[in-house]
Amino acid sequence: MHEFANARQPIEAMIRSDDLEGLLRQVEAIHGHLCPMVSLGVKAGHYAMKFLDTGSTGMEEVVAVVECNNCFTDGIQVVTGCTFGNNALIFRDLGKTAVTVARRGSDQGVRLVVHPQYREEMFARYPAAGPLFEKVVVQRNATPEEEHHLHHIWPAIAYKELERPLEESLMVAEVKVKLPPYAPIHPSVVCSQCGEGVMEPRVRLVKGQPTCLACAGAEYAELTGHGIGCGRF
Repeated sequence: MHEFANARQPIEAMIRSDDLEGLLRQVEAIHGHLCPMVSLGVKAGHYAMKFLDTGSTGMEEVVAVVECNNCFTDGIQVVTGCTFGNNALIFRDLGKTAVTVARRGSDQGVRLVVHPQYREEMFARYPAAGPLFEKVVVQRNATPEEEHHLHHIWPAIAYKELERPLEESLMVAEVKVKLPPYAPIHPSVVCSQCGEGVMEPRVRLVKGQPTCLACAGAEYAELTGHGIGCGRF
């Protein structure tokens, strides 16, 4: 058990030694590519962990509240160790590229928000990137050559943005934070129709029998690239 508890040691060491490039490479492994917003997530997560002077074991002792579901968030998850899977990542669908990070046992936290003019200023620094981003990412109608070009220059821009002073990209404020209680551990119930296990709060009674949302044809919450919404089976 002890050796697995230390699996984050390389990341914690990078945070302490201010190795932002090493942290960026760690994020690339799960995000799949590098881009400026991944860099900003790394910078924000690094700043927050240094500010709080803490480490993370993924046991909810550190909690991150993100306000977007874009590339920035993957940087936050890797550097802070707060993920959806360990219940230490909270998503508030506010549409802002921002994060608040805090430790349990304290109402003190730090909030970092990307400057509203950041994208325009970044594209002004790298004129070739804007049109490529528009065609490849926004319109999704680029040629293979244009896609290759963006994937070639995007990592270089990410590393350059990593070196810029944090205050030129992010607004920082100390804030008071009220964190939700620790995530509850719910028992599982077997659906009477499909025979699959389902978390008890998601069970519906159909003709008096426990039934999962899918078999009940019920509404469910869904997070997509469009944000949080509702679906129905």
